[in-house]
Amino acid sequence: MRAAIRVLLAATATAALAACATAEGSGDSARSASAYDYPDTPYPSTYQPYPGVPTALVGATVYDGAGGRIDNGTVLFADGKLVGVGGADLAIPTGYTRIDGTGKFVTPGVIDIHSHLGDYPTPSVDAHSDGNEATDPTTPEVWAEHSVWPQDPGFTRALTNGGVTALQILPGSANLMGGRSVTLKNVPSRTVQGMKFPGAPYGLKMACGENPKRVYGGKGRTPSTRMGNFAVNRQTWIDAREYAAGDRDDRDLAKETLAGVLDGEILVHNHCYRADEMALVMDMGKEMGYRVTAFHHAVEAYKIGDLLRENDVCSAIWSDWYGFKMEAYDGIPENAALLYQAGACVVIHSDSENGIQRLNQDAAKAQAAGARMGIEVPDADVVGWFTLNAAKAMGIDDVTGSLAAGKMADVVLWNGDPLSVYSRPEKVWIDGALMFDANDPQRRPVSDFELGQPGEGDVK
Repeated sequence: MRAAIRVLLAATATAALAACATAEGSGDSARSASAYDYPDTPYPSTYQPYPGVPTALVGATVYDGAGGRIDNGTVLFADGKLVGVGGADLAIPTGYTRIDGTGKFVTPGVIDIHSHLGDYPTPSVDAHSDGNEATDPTTPEVWAEHSVWPQDPGFTRALTNGGVTALQILPGSANLMGGRSVTLKNVPSRTVQGMKFPGAPYGLKMACGENPKRVYGGKGRTPSTRMGNFAVNRQTWIDAREYAAGDRDDRDLAKETLAGVLDGEILVHNHCYRADEMALVMDMGKEMGYRVTAFHHAVEAYKIGDLLRENDVCSAIWSDWYGFKMEAYDGIPENAALLYQAGACVVIHSDSENGIQRLNQDAAKAQAAGARMGIEVPDADVVGWFTLNAAKAMGIDDVTGSLAAGKMADVVLWNGDPLSVYSRPEKVWIDGALMFDANDPQRRPVSDFELGQPGEGDVK
């Protein structure tokens, strides 16, 4: 596989030059901006699945991501799609490659809803710091995909160590409105467009609290307080509503993003720690005509689980991060369990190039914290915290996030219980293509940035 990836990355792309039409008889070859027909999707996904073979995983314990568990299960996939999920009696069509999963476990591909891979510094690549356009408190016009570096070694480490098959790359949290997110398939590609998850909606990254007021208050400008945060947000939304209600001919990239939110086409992902602020933001959404799909970090979400449930807002959280700044001081390890008990949507996220490699372990830690206080969360539901619930909050749950016929064949075979610290991915498929095999040195992909460096090819 490594050789195939090298060929892909070394291949030369061909490009066609578009001819510029001139206005006949006008004597002027320039077209006005208002006459230009802008594409609806200027940076479309060019993702194509890698080739795979019809596969039958047999004998493993199967967690389907939607709360189901099948002992001695069978998972079938072909042509990039899941064909069937059932017990030992599920018929296996002719021509399928059988893989014995006895004593092992199968889950959907792991999904990280909050990542900065490719646009933030990583331990191996310190030169990249493109996640925050910290020049204005509202920058909805910027798009994270225009900063993502596809060669970031973190992508392959997330795949091989964490079973991550899809992830959302977000702008940082310096700004009240940080820009558009992008959802990626975790595959090697020369371009970010070659990684873009087909059909995934964009997200708008927003942020509450300490970060925006510290960044801009430190520059002696608004906002420098939480009330300043809300005032800037509200005025920006008011201006966007006026733009959205008009003919939109006078293009404004920032307002186009906000109009997309108001149209229901772009999802809001809001960095927010304190419960009181989350409640206020939900009210601001009702005032301005949008809904938050997920609060990220949300260390105090446990205080308002009922409100989050009633407003259908997910909480994308860590298992136990707390205390590293004042607004994180009241974080508790029982956060996920209390949210689950309240009937609210729980997602385990990383916000870390290291944490993305062990989302399954973080989910297990959160489960254990709940058990210590008497809240028992079934293993099958915990698996949903890093699969289907993440897909739901990212708007891609109709095609991935659970093992169901017709969905993308994004599948992980674990060498043991995925909620055990001793287990790790043995094989990972993305759209039915075997992208990682711990038992095959030729299927341990590494970033071409690391080729030739000491330890190249090692599983880290």
